[in-house]
Amino acid sequence: MTANLPPQYDPQATEAKWQKYWEDNQTFKADPEAGGEPYCVVIPPPNVTGSLHMGHAFEETLIDVLVRYHRMTGRNTLWLPGTDHASIAVQTILEKQLKAEGKTRHDLGREKFLERAWEWKAESGNTITNQLRSLGVSVDWSRERFTMDEGLSAAVLEAFVRLYDEGLIYRGNYLVNWCPASQSAVSDLEVDQQEVDGHLWHFRYPLTDGSGYLEVATTRPETMLGDTGVAVNPQDDRYKHLIGKTVTLPIVNREIPIIADEFVDPTFGTGCVKVTPAHDPNDFEMGKRHNLPFINIMNKDGTLNENAGEFQGQDRFVARKNVVQRLEIDGALVKIEDYKHTVPYSERGKVPVEPLISTQWFVKIDPLSKRALEALDKSNSPVFVPDRWTKVYRDWLVKLKDWCISRQLWWGHQIPAWYAVSETQGEITDTTPFVVAKTESEAREKATAKFGNDVQLARDPDVLDTWFSSGLWPFSTLGWPDETKDLEFYYPTTTLVTGFDIIFFWVARMTMMAGHFTGKMPFDTVYIHGLVLDENGQKMSKSKNNGIDPLLLIGKYGTDALRYTLVKEVVGAGQNIRMEYDRKTDESKSVEASRNFTNKLWNAARFVMMNLEGQTPQQLGIPHPPQLALTEGGREEGLELCDRWILSRYYQVVQQSRNCLESYGLGEAAKGLYEFIWGDFCDWYIELVKSRLQQDAEPNSKKVAQQTFAFVLEGILKLLHPFMPHITEEIWHTLTQTGEDECLALQAYPEADISLIDADLEQQFELLFGTIRTIRNLRADSDIKPSVKVTAILQSESEKERQIISDGGVYIQDLAKVENLTVTASLDADLGQTIAGVVGTVQVLIPLAGVVDLAALRAKLEKKLSKVEAEIKHTAARLTNQKFVDKATPEVVQGARDALAEAQKQAEILRDRLKVF
Repeated sequence: MTANLPPQYDPQATEAKWQKYWEDNQTFKADPEAGGEPYCVVIPPPNVTGSLHMGHAFEETLIDVLVRYHRMTGRNTLWLPGTDHASIAVQTILEKQLKAEGKTRHDLGREKFLERAWEWKAESGNTITNQLRSLGVSVDWSRERFTMDEGLSAAVLEAFVRLYDEGLIYRGNYLVNWCPASQSAVSDLEVDQQEVDGHLWHFRYPLTDGSGYLEVATTRPETMLGDTGVAVNPQDDRYKHLIGKTVTLPIVNREIPIIADEFVDPTFGTGCVKVTPAHDPNDFEMGKRHNLPFINIMNKDGTLNENAGEFQGQDRFVARKNVVQRLEIDGALVKIEDYKHTVPYSERGKVPVEPLISTQWFVKIDPLSKRALEALDKSNSPVFVPDRWTKVYRDWLVKLKDWCISRQLWWGHQIPAWYAVSETQGEITDTTPFVVAKTESEAREKATAKFGNDVQLARDPDVLDTWFSSGLWPFSTLGWPDETKDLEFYYPTTTLVTGFDIIFFWVARMTMMAGHFTGKMPFDTVYIHGLVLDENGQKMSKSKNNGIDPLLLIGKYGTDALRYTLVKEVVGAGQNIRMEYDRKTDESKSVEASRNFTNKLWNAARFVMMNLEGQTPQQLGIPHPPQLALTEGGREEGLELCDRWILSRYYQVVQQSRNCLESYGLGEAAKGLYEFIWGDFCDWYIELVKSRLQQDAEPNSKKVAQQTFAFVLEGILKLLHPFMPHITEEIWHTLTQTGEDECLALQAYPEADISLIDADLEQQFELLFGTIRTIRNLRADSDIKPSVKVTAILQSESEKERQIISDGGVYIQDLAKVENLTVTASLDADLGQTIAGVVGTVQVLIPLAGVVDLAALRAKLEKKLSKVEAEIKHTAARLTNQKFVDKATPEVVQGARDALAEAQKQAEILRDRLKVF
């Protein structure tokens, strides 16, 4: 029975079929008991609120290429999927829903709110994982995790309690970034520094003794209500005599000291700075150094509190205008300058953050970062690819401050601390004593021992920063703190694939947490990829509305086409790629080119199978069996010149692909395969062996051609599988006639047979192909019909070149439609009328007598030249017409110039061709 493919490739049906097959058969289920060398990757967990965007498609494709490749090389592979609970994002969605119903979360209460959150997660939280399935990712879905599932929640509790017991988690009253929109603390990493056009306001602060005033400048005039000092540089001669005196704060009439501090830049503004310790991180440090009072003027919703006096209750930006107006009325406003500066915005709340003194939970970073730095400096662990990111990672570890881990939200891991509120009149205050425990019963036991049987407990309402649980991801997902088989075998993980913008958010936190809890770095290598830019080379973002929907392109061109485009565009590890895209038609030329590549492969595979007479590669046998004796010169018996060439090229590509994938040159590997499959295999080898596949072909030659065809095609499918898993799986099953018990995804990746790589032979074929192309071009130039066979004379003074051409003469005759081929060292004086070309140092000549009607051809060329010359005359006249040049748009004028240059070039070519005739 002859197995073959349908005439047309249907990516949607094929891709859905194999995605279902892989998942139903648990093809990618990992087994630590199987032994071998582990290769483990954990997915960078997308937010449970998310939908697949082009960044996801790019990242998951890169990971899948690596995972599929290493699985095929025999590694015991686990790619572990999962999602992050995204505290702020989910809570924002739910609170918007409640607002539309005229409610708040407080109307529901915490328990009902969380019930609603879990219901939302059950209904909508699997959107992105289902979309990931459409990419054909080879993850082990049986091990899918969620950062708030039972196991990971237990890991979070264990980590928090251990760190607290070790003195590395503490509760303190510190200045934090506060987001008034979400009414929660946010870390430095969740703050987006945006450049804005603002103002610099200058005010006079009168000296209390009436001897003058100091002029200060600020970008946030409303905060002056909380000023508790004015600072100058101790070396600033302008103000040395005033250090120790006081000024009277306008509006508030509070007497505040003039202090000296090295932090003050004498060249900024007037050299005097107002000090608001409760509302600025630099002022906070100065306030501590000089024992200044800390006066908070801000409520958590961004309005001013009772310490703001007459401005109490006003929004911070309304108060800003009113404070400036009041200072102007009082004569304290000196001037207002336009001022471009950076303002920190909350990434989630999309509003400027407010530095606010707040009681929060913190992790002491120093001991954790030191361990990560030690691993990097002593063992270069982890290894960053590209290496330039090593310094970025190291610098970040050095600069890290204590990590604020509490968030004023309900969705998330609730902090495992219970307050003895009976000690503070039933309220949680900054001074309420507390106990930390994994469970409420354990907390009660601890609290009873400390405060007696009548103690009343209330759990901390805050939740942990999402990145706390994400920091545990590489080992918590494998079962930590339990000693599981997965953890023992697959940890540390092998490779982390992620974007450069998340080194600080996530990578550093994972290395610090892993170093502390496991004593090992969580992964051997961090492969940092770039961004997918839009068609204009711009970063895609919601604010720019310039995203490109990968699902739309998958629907139009197929998953494999999108995957291949994304990988093939990568030039060097870590580089950004640009996605070609037409927003009017939702089409992409680059993805279309990859779709055309799938069609090319499909059609080539159909042709091969149509000529195998129902035999599989296994039935045909390999085309270079080692048991065959070698002929004189060391060539395997039966293999013809083109067979040896394609096998040499094939093994070159095998070696290249392995080298590139091992060194993270994924784009280079994809491009090398494209060139080999489209060029060497489809365009050349198929053409070279067609005549050997005919019914009347010599049997041994036909058998070797079939063997080589089948062997190389199956190898191509294996090489290409990590990049295009669906189409290769479909073709492989048809080619090998394998049942559902096996699949291509679990086959061995090809290995290079170095003995069959022949660089000299490949170079010889380059000369043969160049010769064939030259003859084809000369035929086209002379309008020689495809059905007409010609005489070709190939002249070279090089004996080596003549030998190569003679050896490959049959290919030249077959592919260039040459009936009589002459290879010579010198030319006869009179060859009659010929056309000539050159390839290397070989001169190619085709006598035209009896092949074409020379008079008719000359007439045709003259007619073409006449038409082109008329076009040149017309276009040149337009360009010399000043009215046209002045009135036409620059684009039209340039178009005319380009048309003139093109026509002049055509005329030159036609004149050269006419010289021959």
